[in-house]
Amino acid sequence: MLTRILGAVILFIVLAATALASWYFRPWSDYSPARVAEAFDPDNIIDVSLGMFGYFPYADVSTASSTALPRALTDLRVSYEFEGETRSLESYLAESQSLGLVVLHDGVVVHERYLNGADEFSRPTSWSVAKSFVASLIAIAMQEGRIENLDQLAQEFAPQFEGSDFGNTSLRHLLMMSTGIDFIEDYNDTDSDIGVLFRDPFVFGSDIDAALLAFERDTEAGTQLDYISSATHVLSAVLRGIYNQPLHRIVEEKIWQQLGMEGDAYWNQNVMGEEGVALGYCCLNARPVDYARFGQWYLQDGVWEGERLLPEGWVEMATTANAPFQEADATYPLRGYGLHFWFPETDRGEYFAAGIYGQYIWVDPSRNIVISRFAADPQWGARTAETFAAFRAIAAEVAGE
Repeated sequence: MLTRILGAVILFIVLAATALASWYFRPWSDYSPARVAEAFDPDNIIDVSLGMFGYFPYADVSTASSTALPRALTDLRVSYEFEGETRSLESYLAESQSLGLVVLHDGVVVHERYLNGADEFSRPTSWSVAKSFVASLIAIAMQEGRIENLDQLAQEFAPQFEGSDFGNTSLRHLLMMSTGIDFIEDYNDTDSDIGVLFRDPFVFGSDIDAALLAFERDTEAGTQLDYISSATHVLSAVLRGIYNQPLHRIVEEKIWQQLGMEGDAYWNQNVMGEEGVALGYCCLNARPVDYARFGQWYLQDGVWEGERLLPEGWVEMATTANAPFQEADATYPLRGYGLHFWFPETDRGEYFAAGIYGQYIWVDPSRNIVISRFAADPQWGARTAETFAAFRAIAAEVAGE
């Protein structure tokens, strides 16, 4: 009798282990928890940055009639002073594991370089640079009259958030990253709120919107800067509600095809197919030259080929502080925050979109320059000050200063 019980227990353990292994590795699927785990391996950072489609589900963003930006390519021999040393652009790009660098001057591509296995057709991921695309879509909806003002609540457009603290937050405070909602954004802890919000949709195909319903406000909205990716995801849900389309279709129609991007892109989402929900706070993947075109659009005050796509005054409002706590150094060192755009602690009027691991779209209006730099840099945060110095040196060189 004991032998039979023991045999049954062993059989159960074997079957359970087999089922668990099958679920973890999912040999029938291109995506699995095992593959997601590989994406978090620091040794894979370059491969992941250049090939998110191989690790996570996605949806295509197609260009229609693409138009190449004019090109007058030149070499860049750039050096700059940083912390008492003379540094070179080449050493900076190598040490920061850069993947692509595109520089526009007066709307012309004057420099284009790819490194670490990337080429002109590569589509490096944007991480949080995608947030600036979502904010721009909100602005487009305003220009089209679909949003009356930024003080409307998210739940007016995304009823799935009705009654939740996120739903009861204004579009303005979501854009300002001043929701007052208790959400832990710790990229070094995979079990923090952002770690779970990133991991679970891919592992379980879970409902990203539903995952945010339980979060509560612990500080009055509009009183402090608290950068949380969940705020942008709620804005992406607002867009889905306004246009009754998935996010990748909205960005395809309103930005990708409108600006005539040179290449197709894709946006990672919880499952493959039109029913999937994009991670609205990250994971747009595109060519560096197309990220640069996005920056050029902002440099032109939201006007493209003579058509105003963004409301008058939006670019200034989005790229400067809207409250004292957003000023440079008030909350984060070396930079301040507007409406899903950052700006450095200078009076030159520069601003930028940024993402973890060194993703940047840098705009210098005084010199009419846009710099698109994408990287896989684990030390991106510590390198912030040098990154600003390198970008300013590039801009000065290109502008002939």
